[in-house]
Amino acid sequence: MLNHLSEGSASAPPLLLGPSLGTSYALWDAVAPELSVAHRVIRWDLPGHGGSPADLIGPGATVGDLADLVLALADSLGVERFAYAGVSLGGAVGLHLAVHRPERVSSLAVVCSSAHFNGARPWQERAARVREEGLARLAQSADARWFTPGFSVPRLVRDHRDADPGAYAACCDALAAFDLRDRLGEISAPTLLIAGREDPATPPAHLREIADAVPGATLTELPGASHLAPAERPEAVLAALRAHFDGTARRGTAVRREVLGDAHVDRAQGRQTPFTARFQDFISRYAWGEIWTDETLSRRERSMVTLTALVAHGHYEELAMHVRAARRNGLTADEIGAVLLQTAVYCGVPAANSAFATAQRVLAEEAGDVAE
Repeated sequence: MLNHLSEGSASAPPLLLGPSLGTSYALWDAVAPELSVAHRVIRWDLPGHGGSPADLIGPGATVGDLADLVLALADSLGVERFAYAGVSLGGAVGLHLAVHRPERVSSLAVVCSSAHFNGARPWQERAARVREEGLARLAQSADARWFTPGFSVPRLVRDHRDADPGAYAACCDALAAFDLRDRLGEISAPTLLIAGREDPATPPAHLREIADAVPGATLTELPGASHLAPAERPEAVLAALRAHFDGTARRGTAVRREVLGDAHVDRAQGRQTPFTARFQDFISRYAWGEIWTDETLSRRERSMVTLTALVAHGHYEELAMHVRAARRNGLTADEIGAVLLQTAVYCGVPAANSAFATAQRVLAEEAGDVAE
């Protein structure tokens, strides 16, 4: 079984992250924790890399073999359908899955990768050299192949040096045999391509070729990024992946505006600072994008539950906001009063007394607005 690391809630939408040749799942260290706010993130190691056993593949391996290992991992974790993002060889695995197992892939991001890797010969030669010499000499050039001048991630270079030569060579065999250009038009999953403008291994033209062939695909080019963009430009990669995978944030913002009103949301966004940005993002994705969009309860019912909870905890400023929201969700003043009367029994008379005062003020303001 592939070595892996899971982050985030087990009930969140699953997102698998694939590494590039020569690295481990540490490639995603600067991105995965942030993605795990809204996803069950599962990042995995290639055979013979990081903590994965080397004997999972052998000479003549294919990208399809690696894809089968990823599916076996997903099955072992009870994950049926997942979003997927992968770098280089990890991206090729994602393309293979999207073509051959489309029922498993809900959304796809291909990062610094290709539908082919410049023909078989260079990879065959590298595989032969690694089988003969090991990886120490090749690892010495990792920085030049992976990053822009002056940048390095020592942990990833160490992973390259410490990878199993036989498994690394088998991964080279997989890259040598990979060419999916004639199948790209079959991909139906929403697809994002991310290219590093300074990437010598899979330059932007390779990602552009995929974007042109996959229906509805989008392409983002990152300045100042080479082949391992998640390590070199993590903020830019994170922003692109969130925009692609997290439709919940966009839905959440829309629902938040419908329930609380444009004026309130505009004020909240206007007060946002770098310090509060992650909290505002959390609210949009989780509270509004997942909970308030669940159709099990109507919005009227959710307003009743919310009013009760706010009274119980004495959050009267929030209560005022949600009295207005309850009116937008269709509750009458009498129904709001009935909810607050119910809280007098289960939350206490003093709490209900303060709640009635807050609600009366809000309803009077609303009536004054209507009269004007």
